[in-house]
Amino acid sequence: MHTTTTLSAVIALVAGAPVFAQSYSVETLATGLDRPWAMTFLPDGEDILMTGRGGTFLLYDAATGDVNELDGAPDVDTAGQGGLLDVALAPDFTDSNTIYMTWSGAVDGGTTTHLGRGTLDQVAGTVTDIETLFQVSPGIDSDAHYGSRIVFHDDHIYMSTGDRESKAFGPDHIAQDLSSENGSVIRLTLDGEVPQDNPFVDTDNAAPAIWSYGHRNIQAMTVHPDTGDIWLAEHGEAGGDEINIVARGENYGWPLAAFGVDYRTGEQFAPTHEAGDGFVAPAYHWGPGRDDHFPPSGMTFYDGDAFPDWQGHLLVGNLLQQYLGVFPVDGANVSEPERVLEGEGHRIRDVAVGPNDGYVYVLTDGNDVPLLRLVPSEG
Repeated sequence: MHTTTTLSAVIALVAGAPVFAQSYSVETLATGLDRPWAMTFLPDGEDILMTGRGGTFLLYDAATGDVNELDGAPDVDTAGQGGLLDVALAPDFTDSNTIYMTWSGAVDGGTTTHLGRGTLDQVAGTVTDIETLFQVSPGIDSDAHYGSRIVFHDDHIYMSTGDRESKAFGPDHIAQDLSSENGSVIRLTLDGEVPQDNPFVDTDNAAPAIWSYGHRNIQAMTVHPDTGDIWLAEHGEAGGDEINIVARGENYGWPLAAFGVDYRTGEQFAPTHEAGDGFVAPAYHWGPGRDDHFPPSGMTFYDGDAFPDWQGHLLVGNLLQQYLGVFPVDGANVSEPERVLEGEGHRIRDVAVGPNDGYVYVLTDGNDVPLLRLVPSEG
């Protein structure tokens, strides 16, 4: 059984950002989740498959409200920001029952982000036949900045990675090193092979899986429902968080162009993006400065009917400031967000739109946390 809280917001400005101006209800669908990280709807449009960073698959049963742990998961390294991370249904899931997942695991040199797939048996409550398709290279002795999100587009899989919290603020930073997939978006076939039309296949000493690079830590990624462009949101360094539109073979500048400051000193360590600097500027950014910080996790475009005023808006979870950002989007232009769930104390880890009802589902972050659903209400 779920519980419902009705909230009523008025038209106002808080810290320069508009607040959601319609009453809405927050339904608590499940409680007691342990460090959930990702969710995806099953084909019925109601049941939800989730991951827990501790190394578990969870299944929310919409008919009963129960959350059941599934048997079977890859071996994961749960130190720091590691664990079982993203999950997504294969494009042919209705025929194959295949799911894709990412996780952090041990390799030579430390740990790294893995991509794999397995078979979901919803009746038996198992995930079996897990195989590793790709490991980011090289492994690094760090427990941070693994990324990672996965999306499907044009019969390929795109996977985001992180820079493993490297502090080398200069041209030798790993996100600028084309021999490594750390700090990049990679593009693979559904079997984990490198497509021959990837941009760096014929570049000497470059990792051929790379699609774009110069990223810091990408924990949000989605496909625009109309244009087919891949959008992502990545963490900055004490400010400087970015929303980017991914383009083939492009360099997004981290850490040679950034809007953040050094966590340790508070000083700006790189110029901001400028025309002609050779880097792709973000569609939207926070900062510069540590007081303007939006560490993002989870994003999707709203394409439902329940909230017509949000149609085409970008929904992005905020971890530190604890709200769901609803960003108006016009082409490649992104405007200041409405702040939904602000003041409720929820770190937002992932967000999805219900395929059947158009409601907004919000997965929160932490120990003993809930799965929420936003529904419109009168008021």
